[in-house]
This record gives sequence, structure tokens and C-alpha cells, in this order.
Amino acid sequence: MASASLQFFAFLLALFGVFGDITATLLPNWKVNADVGSNIITAITQMQGLWMDCTWYSTGMFSCTLKYSVLSLPIYIQAARTTMVLSCILSAFGICITTVGMKCTKLGGDTDSKSHACFAGGVCFILAGIFGLIPTSWYTREIISNFLDQTIPESSKHEPGGAVYIGFISAGFLLIAGVIFCTSCFKKQQGAWIYPPKEHHFPSTEQESNAGYNLKDYV
Repeated sequence: MASASLQFFAFLLALFGVFGDITATLLPNWKVNADVGSNIITAITQMQGLWMDCTWYSTGMFSCTLKYSVLSLPIYIQAARTTMVLSCILSAFGICITTVGMKCTKLGGDTDSKSHACFAGGVCFILAGIFGLIPTSWYTREIISNFLDQTIPESSKHEPGGAVYIGFISAGFLLIAGVIFCTSCFKKQQGAWIYPPKEHHFPSTEQESNAGYNLKDYV
């Protein structure tokens, strides 16, 4: 019962991780630059994401521009696009597989099949967390290095946006969920290897009857 509750908790973490992963991939605020200028009325907030760049004006106007050219993008943005999409796909696969392998569901057949499915889903979550952690770390490193570079003007410097933080948290949720799923299945299999079921040998009734007849012959 405790193991089933732990798996359900890991499944909830994985769900939050999947939704956060998809949200971080689509949001345009991976890095933000707020330019107040000489007047608060003319304040401009520039946001850059993986797929589009957006500008928000203090007057309420909001405009976005899609990034159509892939080859013109920096290498870290291209890598972030690829790894975040892979993270979303792997986490979605993990949700489907662990739904079959969880103890609280009636899918997946016998206990061994559910255990293997649960372990495979945990591996998918761990890989999804790693693929989500790589682009957020790399993107943050580029933002910080550009921010500390004295040769870059202040107007071209950015700070990490909300999508980066969501990506970090989602990757952590996926990693924790994957570890829980894998360890729960591993402990069960390890217990079966250490303490194998005992085999009880009972003499057959036919042998007992034959032994009885043999004793009668000597009386």
C-alpha cells in the first residue's frame, strides 16, 4: 500500500513536470530586458523565447515576431529547441507507460509486466528531466555571461525569464518522479532475488499407499 501511494505521488510530480515542460517550451520569456527609459510611460519590456520574440509596451500594446529561420539562430537556442521537444515527448511517453505499470491501476497484466512497465516509465522521466535540465542550464549560462560582459551595452543585456525557472522546476519534478518509479520496482525485484519463495515438497499419496502395502506383507 505504501509503495502504491508513493507511485501515485511520483505520478502527480510527473504530471506537473510534463505540464511545466510544455509551458516552458512555448513561453516567450526565456530572457527579459526591461527598458524604462526617461519616462515610465514609454517603458518597454522585451522578451525572447525559443520560438518567438515579444515586446510589451506600458501603453498595453503587445507584439510578437516568430523566429522562422532556424540556421540564423545561435547554437544554444537550436539545442534548447531540440532538447526541450525531446523532453516533452519522453515525459508524455513516461505518463502513458507508468499509467499501465502503476499498482493502483488494473492495466498491464501480471505483476512482473507492470513492474517492467513502471521501470521503463521511470527511465523515460529521468531522460526527460536530463533533456530539460540541459537547455535551461545552457541558456542561463549564456544570459549570465552576456550580462557580465563589459563590452556589451546595457540595452542589449537580459535577465533570466520565468520560462527558465519553470524549466528548472519541471526538470526537477521529472527527475524525482523517475527515481521514485525506478527504485520502487528495483526494491521489489531485489527482494524477490534475496528471498526466493520456498518450495514445499509433499510426498505423494501413491507412495504412502505403496509403503503401507509393503509393511502389510511383512506382518
